[in-house]
Amino acid sequence: MGVRRTFLFLPIALVAVVGSVTLHPAAAATPTATPNPAATPSEPAGVDPIPSVTASPGTSPSPTVAPSPGPEAGSPPVVEPPQSITRPRLAPRTRLALQARLDRLRERYAIPGISVAIVLPDGSTWSGVSGLADVPEKVAVTRSTSFAIASVSKTFTAALILALAEEGRIDLDARVRTYLPGLKKVSSKVRVRQLLDHTSGLRDYFFHPSIDHQLLSRPDRRWDSALSLKYVGKPYFEPGKGWHYSNTNYLVLGMLAEVVGQEPLADQVRTRFLDPLGLEHTWYQPEDTALKDVAHGYRFASASTKAPAIDLSDGTPLVPFTSVVTAAGAAGGFASTARDLARWAHYLYGGEVLRPEYLSAMVDAGTTTALKSSIPYGYGTQVVEIDGLRTVGHSGRLLGFRSAVRYLPDRGVAIAVLTNQSRTDPAIIVRNMLRIALTPVEGACGCRQRR
Repeated sequence: MGVRRTFLFLPIALVAVVGSVTLHPAAAATPTATPNPAATPSEPAGVDPIPSVTASPGTSPSPTVAPSPGPEAGSPPVVEPPQSITRPRLAPRTRLALQARLDRLRERYAIPGISVAIVLPDGSTWSGVSGLADVPEKVAVTRSTSFAIASVSKTFTAALILALAEEGRIDLDARVRTYLPGLKKVSSKVRVRQLLDHTSGLRDYFFHPSIDHQLLSRPDRRWDSALSLKYVGKPYFEPGKGWHYSNTNYLVLGMLAEVVGQEPLADQVRTRFLDPLGLEHTWYQPEDTALKDVAHGYRFASASTKAPAIDLSDGTPLVPFTSVVTAAGAAGGFASTARDLARWAHYLYGGEVLRPEYLSAMVDAGTTTALKSSIPYGYGTQVVEIDGLRTVGHSGRLLGFRSAVRYLPDRGVAIAVLTNQSRTDPAIIVRNMLRIALTPVEGACGCRQRR
């Protein structure tokens, strides 16, 4: 197949409401304090247990897409060079309005740094940055600054699994232990597609009551999938009998991809997607060489906008810190820039990465099953509504970082918003940016034009 055209648990009584979705954090589990500033956060440290979006409740998918013949295993990807997306086509006053709103939102919510990119239907892009990547050193965010993207990583993992399915190397209806026979933490009944759409019932390892202490007491320790899986508890339900967002599903999918693809996850994603699409500032933190321009993640001791930003860095280039991002693995281990992620959404959801039947399984399946999910969810893709417009994409949250990537199929517009904090939902920024970018203005001729 080729390119074709952690968290500290909050009290259970604490309920976060985002738009019309009510998100219920897990039960409290307070770790022993340590001298490291990451050891006493007031918010989750791991990959978001429940996606944070602005949406209406819906259902999760269970599409029927059988693997079909494709190129021989190991064949090089068929790549057509991506079109240029560096020319801003928005009107000058619209670009100024976007930057001005971005600066105001960053100040209003006391966000250390923000990076935003919007890709239009013709592939042209607008990007804007505001604030600091490193607060004490007063290093500004640039358009090439990478941020931890947390669960937005799932879009890459899901696309890789579907690419392998296109080639006939993975059967989505096969049992997971067909490929990973020694993985006793996964029931022999769980099928591959149930990992993709969170209907496997596998308990989220980031919900284990002792994992936060383990992650935060040694923030510079490298984890692997085997260590993370030790924290998987009793299943939520029998496979296929319910829906529950679980990072364990995507941790296992990463293991599956490496066994079937016979290469590390980082190498497969780079060969299939990143290099062909020119996504030069996206990298898989557990395996890839770290880039230099990387934002530090910050937490705050209170909700006050005057609370000082507390740096979570462990002194390495991995963000927010080594233990949590390596424990996240394929569920949340990538870092990227807003420009790369908006381009990724443009190509992926615009139909240039997967064949139509697999793209449909990824994005349209969010309304095809009777299993209720907190939001409509396809394969590594949330299906949400913003101001009456259907969008697909994913949000992400790690201690110190929050992100959101959305693609509007009816408009052909993609947007990515990355922040180096985790207390303010970037959906607010997404909505504000889209309202400005999508509102037509009167031209000199008196006709309606794109801003």
